[in-house]
Amino acid sequence: MSADSPRTWLDKLTHLFSGEQVDHLTQLTEILNASKEKNLIDADAVFMIEGVLGVSEMRVRDAMIPRSQMVCVDESEDLQSILDELLESSHSRYPVLADDGSVKGVLLTKDVLRAVVKHNLSEKAQLEELYRPPVLVPESKRLNVLLREFKASRNHMALVVDEYGELAGLITIEDVLEEIVGDIVDEHDDEESDHIQKHFQGGYSVDAVTFLEDFNAFFKTDIQNEQLETIGGVVTQFLGHIPAEGETFEMEGLSFEVLKSDGRRVDSFKVQFALMTEISA
Repeated sequence: MSADSPRTWLDKLTHLFSGEQVDHLTQLTEILNASKEKNLIDADAVFMIEGVLGVSEMRVRDAMIPRSQMVCVDESEDLQSILDELLESSHSRYPVLADDGSVKGVLLTKDVLRAVVKHNLSEKAQLEELYRPPVLVPESKRLNVLLREFKASRNHMALVVDEYGELAGLITIEDVLEEIVGDIVDEHDDEESDHIQKHFQGGYSVDAVTFLEDFNAFFKTDIQNEQLETIGGVVTQFLGHIPAEGETFEMEGLSFEVLKSDGRRVDSFKVQFALMTEISA
């Protein structure tokens, strides 16, 4: 091949890892997209490769479920209330929190079910014997490192702590994999589930995928948009950009705070009336 001949995508890929290029991630993405356009690699493969590359650059804080959205077991509740909560939420693992917010352990649904079936769960103390030690990870840990640790330890969930050692959220192996392959829907993900729930700090936690019709019915608003179906889309159009995590604003007499956003999409808001008027449940 002469010096003037255009290099193939494989030549460029080899050159990329030769140490001569500075921004490897950006150039590798460009090579992948060019290869897709030439039908050298299909779109699904490019999507997943880009996801893998993204995970190598992301931190736990970018994919975790924030504390405000965690479903936890309150250690102060009675046994029957805890069992009812496990049955209603249908998760496989639950952090157990004390009144002061400290983590007492992790409760696995399969352990509880096994104890119930064997008639070994009639007192609160018996439930406490089922607590497993929590796995704690810092917000700053890289996702690819966490994924390797999940695989090696066979743990599927870790609790995330901030720089002060306070509980900041949780992350599961599914959360990490979704950054690579997109949203994973299982048998417990009901498309018509309630996307609006009371927030522990007041107001309501609202998923960005909540349909406008459902949002209007709940908050007694009349937001209309012929092009958009969800509140997340309406908010993005209203602001003119994808809102950042922690960003606050008012719209239609409601106060919004972004609970979770990764810069590419917004996941959830805390919504309350600007005049602090509560809805009767």
